[in-house]
Amino acid sequence: MDRFKQIETFAAVAARGSLSAAAQAEGVAPAIVGRRIDALEERLGVKLMIRTTRRITLTFEGTAFLEDCQRILNEMHRAEASVSTGGVKATGHLRISAPAGFGRRHVAPLLPAFVDAHPDVTVSLDLSDRIVDLVNEGFDCAVRLGALADSSLVSLRLGENRRVCVASPDYLAKHGTPLSLEGLASHRCLVLGSSSNQQRGWTFSVNGETTAIKVSGAMECSDGAVLREWCIAGHGLAWRSWWEVGSDVTAGRLVTVLDAFAAPPIIIHAVFPERRHLPLRVRLFVDLLRDTYQQAAYWD
Repeated sequence: MDRFKQIETFAAVAARGSLSAAAQAEGVAPAIVGRRIDALEERLGVKLMIRTTRRITLTFEGTAFLEDCQRILNEMHRAEASVSTGGVKATGHLRISAPAGFGRRHVAPLLPAFVDAHPDVTVSLDLSDRIVDLVNEGFDCAVRLGALADSSLVSLRLGENRRVCVASPDYLAKHGTPLSLEGLASHRCLVLGSSSNQQRGWTFSVNGETTAIKVSGAMECSDGAVLREWCIAGHGLAWRSWWEVGSDVTAGRLVTVLDAFAAPPIIIHAVFPERRHLPLRVRLFVDLLRDTYQQAAYWD
């Protein structure tokens, strides 16, 4: 019981950002919460949090441990819900937000089967590339790609995906295959014009360090789906996510290049306002996403 309480307290402090906030939510003194964290760190033999008078920051070990703790707590809540009062059914309205392109291809297709499996649940899916305010706009859950901004939201890792540099076989036959990052300067690059990340450059890994390479070309577009179509048509190189072009590579419509310089994969997260009273419909939907995205074969 003490071990589980320590884990639960650690996750609560990480989610709320302070010992006092976690203590207030539980109705105990901050000193009690602090002693639980101290006992957990002593038992594990590692520092999980760096505590100052202003803020709490997770260490590298703390960040990794938090993901496992969140998974354990989620499984415990789901197990309890499945047996309490003779078996609880998911009910109510589920409101989800996801990035437009990713959501169209990898969230929306999962919803019909989810609703069929849980007939007392209704769903609305908002596809937008803006970062929605989950609390003030009334969302239960959001799917987000890449690094998360600091916030009070609870996050759960669903899986990971990588970005690849691709071109059509016709383009490579006419213009050659770039063998170095410097070689990109002599190629036509298709740029996502409205993305601040891609305005800084395409990201690659060189000697273990992540670096951004400035690229240019005659064609750019604010819609990634258009860039994919241009790339398949042979108009240049594109730097796209595997979730978008993986099936094209498998089918031979596109070919990856510069694989030796591939940057670390981006993380796919589910975020929600808090975990303590997460509705069963949200937990089941997040489990569906995680179980789907963690299958390597799914992305192929």
